Amino acid sequence: MAKEPRKFLTSAYHLGSADDARRHYDEWAASYDDELAANRYATPARCAEALAAFAPDLTAPVLDIGCGTGLSGLALREAGFTTVDGTDLSAEMLEKAKALGVYRELFLGDLNEPLPVAPGAYGAMTAVGVINPGHAPPETIGAVLELLQPGGLFVFSLNDHALADPAFEAKVDDVIARGLAECPFREHGPHLPGIGLEATVFVLRKR
Repeated sequence: MAKEPRKFLTSAYHLGSADDARRHYDEWAASYDDELAANRYATPARCAEALAAFAPDLTAPVLDIGCGTGLSGLALREAGFTTVDGTDLSAEMLEKAKALGVYRELFLGDLNEPLPVAPGAYGAMTAVGVINPGHAPPETIGAVLELLQPGGLFVFSLNDHALADPAFEAKVDDVIARGLAECPFREHGPHLPGIGLEATVFVLRKR
């Protein structure tokens, strides 16, 4: 009897350190797309469509943070964005993303450290399925806003695991209350229907 392929999805929500996450995603890279497709991963398209609804120029560069194998980059291209860069902590994931041919540039980046991005280099950034426990902390939201151009857009999702931790949505409300950003879009909906997981997609516009 053939051995059933290892399932990585459920254990992705119980990672500890950045090194744990890097090893997990390096090992998962080969089967990542198939496993997420089997669970009807909806968030890349939801985020790309939300960004396209508010972006003034679809030709301006977008940075896809935590791009993984490139599913979010594909969704951005399908939504009409023509210039997409990507960053991820997993070299194996980036190799898969490179093979898609949808990214202008790809580079390593750990969201627990400052990203190697010049402030103002991008007018839009995305973090699809990235900001949640065991992956990227709530502080990522403020850090990304600091890197955006004034008026820039940050589109990201918080899945049900992140929403269960008050610190994540509190950070969204905090940057709005402090006048750092406005939130023209916030919608809860499907994330990974195959495992019954949903997510809220946010659009923040930097003030």
